[in-house]
Amino acid sequence: MNRAESERLGSLFEKYGYQPTEIPEEADLLMLNSCVVRQSAESRVINKLYRLREWKKANPKAILALTGCLVSDKTGMLKRKFPHIDYFFKPGEHPPWLETAAAGMPLPKQPSACTYVPIMQGCNNFCSYCIVPFRRGRERSRPPDDIINEVKELVSRGVREVILLGQNVDSYGHDLPQKIDLAALLYELNDIENLARIRFLTNHPKDMNDRLINAITALDKICRQINLPVQSGDDEILAAMKRGYTVEDYRQLVARIRQRIPDMALSTDVIVGFPSESDKQYQVTLELLRDLRFDGVHVAAYSPRQGTAAARDFTDNVPLKVKKKRLAAIEKLQKEIATDTNSHLLNQTLEVLVEGRQKGKWHGRSRSGKLVFFTGGESLTAKLVKVSITKTSPWSLQGKLVLD
Repeated sequence: MNRAESERLGSLFEKYGYQPTEIPEEADLLMLNSCVVRQSAESRVINKLYRLREWKKANPKAILALTGCLVSDKTGMLKRKFPHIDYFFKPGEHPPWLETAAAGMPLPKQPSACTYVPIMQGCNNFCSYCIVPFRRGRERSRPPDDIINEVKELVSRGVREVILLGQNVDSYGHDLPQKIDLAALLYELNDIENLARIRFLTNHPKDMNDRLINAITALDKICRQINLPVQSGDDEILAAMKRGYTVEDYRQLVARIRQRIPDMALSTDVIVGFPSESDKQYQVTLELLRDLRFDGVHVAAYSPRQGTAAARDFTDNVPLKVKKKRLAAIEKLQKEIATDTNSHLLNQTLEVLVEGRQKGKWHGRSRSGKLVFFTGGESLTAKLVKVSITKTSPWSLQGKLVLD
């Protein structure tokens, strides 16, 4: 979400005569787009802001601005803590010093082959560990016509794949006056000419329904890849997290998805060391991951966030050493699973959307989200090509271009 907003802010600044620079000392404007989804991310932002005091002192006429999830409605504390910052504005808002910027955020002039498209902001779930609803507010869906017209415009600029973004995309449309949901939006987008692929994230297990599964099954442009965060394999921990589903609910959902779409690549998110997580509860989570064999697992160690229910109601009583050990064990297990899963792709031919070139090789992703590096061909960026896989690893695949 931050990346999508940064791209659009960059286009807005260019519209007002700014050009990007890699050298801070040359900048007339330096803006930080902050992520605070984890405490470590927020700490990095705060440290960076303190370090920028010297930059501002050396460049007093330059604008220093902060946006993103660190900025809430209450900016007074931030202003007192960081008096050297000129402007604070919330994620999704216009920079306040551009008074005429009221006509909507412009799209990237030269978007990449695969481009993010936010379809909603905010979250209504209030998971006990999460700060996002307090920083981005309640769910607000964009009108479907705005999204459809934006995707059409992006396609006219060379985009071949869009990734629809929301803190919980499965809730899309519930707050709009017209009757629409994510499944209905996907049907509309699937009809856009020259759009090759559609992905969406992130899903919530309690809100992902059969209408959406049916749409994925029926529509040819929807990629066979879903991120479905489970967070824990223990019901008591899930209840304390306020996730709204049980482990059995989750298992049944995965079974329905895989029954309808056997080639679906599933990834998940896991938090280890949530307050009072016992060894037994952790082992149950590990067993769930072993059973369901995800294509990818994003694992994080719990850290308390001031302002969340978990920080208020629970003591962070799992030692850091234990958290790190649990995290490492999950990463080790997932590496073994991904090694085996990807090994079955050896000698297969995959469709790859080429995103660019790196160290003499083209790179892009398959429809199931696998990162593929390959050799052969010229001027392939933004093209769909066939690649024969010659080598596999847990994190990426290697191959060669298949010529028609």
